[in-house]
Amino acid sequence: MIYSQQRDLDYYLQQAQQNSPLIQKNKNDRKIIELDLQQTERILKNPEINLESNILFAPIITHTNGSNRLDLVSNGSDSYSGYDLGITNGGQYQAFLSLKQPLLGKSNLKVYSQKSDISRKQLDNSTNLTVHELEQLVSYQYILCNKSKIQIKNGEQLITQLDDQLSIMQQLVDNAVYKQTDLLLLQIERQNVELNNKSFEDDYKNNLFDLNLLCGIKDSSKADIRELDIQLKPEIDSTSRFLTSYKLDSLGIVADQNISELKYKPQLNLFANAGLNAEYLPTFNRLGVSAGLTFSWNIYDGNQRKLEREKSHVSIQTLQFEKSHFITQQSINKDKIKGQLSSLKERIAMIENQLKQYDKLYAAYQNELRQGLISVMDFKNLLKDMTAKRQDYLLQKMEKQLLISSYNYWNY
Repeated sequence: MIYSQQRDLDYYLQQAQQNSPLIQKNKNDRKIIELDLQQTERILKNPEINLESNILFAPIITHTNGSNRLDLVSNGSDSYSGYDLGITNGGQYQAFLSLKQPLLGKSNLKVYSQKSDISRKQLDNSTNLTVHELEQLVSYQYILCNKSKIQIKNGEQLITQLDDQLSIMQQLVDNAVYKQTDLLLLQIERQNVELNNKSFEDDYKNNLFDLNLLCGIKDSSKADIRELDIQLKPEIDSTSRFLTSYKLDSLGIVADQNISELKYKPQLNLFANAGLNAEYLPTFNRLGVSAGLTFSWNIYDGNQRKLEREKSHVSIQTLQFEKSHFITQQSINKDKIKGQLSSLKERIAMIENQLKQYDKLYAAYQNELRQGLISVMDFKNLLKDMTAKRQDYLLQKMEKQLLISSYNYWNY
């Protein structure tokens, strides 16, 4: 089997992180949090300046000496059709520059800053957990590739052994020690092994394609992955990093509640404007300025404040329950995997001992075959048994790698 280049697990993990849409989204969301805080700071601390204009025409129809005339203003007329002069006074003409300056924004900004800080930590933690998830997913797919590669290697080794025996068998057939059908039987067995190896090569290609797909690698070449030997990570001696999410989510609920509480604090704003503000036809002597303060303080809104606090309390209770449930799951999964690994270790040791016995038996059969002392069918059955046992050994080894990967996932 020809490979284009050699790659290891670290390469695929790095590519998966670089090409992860979720990690990239978290990075961009972090930038948005910074921009949102800057926007909030400017709203709460900086003045808002607007250019405003408003023109309202309220003309009347004046009735004088039996004639009717359209006037924009009354000019003292007491006989007319139109809005009451006490209401309209001819219209309204405004054009001024207005300013609004919050005076208590600094204390409110502190609450928003705390919320932004928690949101950033939540995104950072989400990125860490995403990387951890990718490590398990990529490792799992990498192990499947590794299994297919070892199957190919075992098949090639068996083909080499059969080629050696076929060469010897040809000589024995020529010397009438074995029949031509015996040679044909071994040739067919070699073809079966070669056919199985083609299937393993297809599995390797498909598994490698899925690995590239998972890591976002656009590459159709046949890479040679290095063999993998995942080791158990030491038992964590501190709080699981999975639990960080529950802590940050609780802090996020508290921060949202603090922001909700802001509307119940006194609000004080300075306002000012300068320009034209007239009710009759505007003239330059109607230019002026005005300034003042606005104050508001929510006294009662139907106990919505109490309801918001109760909602926050219930949400935190939910998180506490989910946290407790996760801790139980984590402990159970780790204990289960430890038990599986212990049993698997015993089975692997037994299979290794059997393979050693098969090697001795194969050497004995090989010697007897050269002397024409055993049937080719017996030798062929031995090869099948050895192949099946090697396959079983490989599957047990791969299962061990998968279990270790799973344990390392929970032991985080």
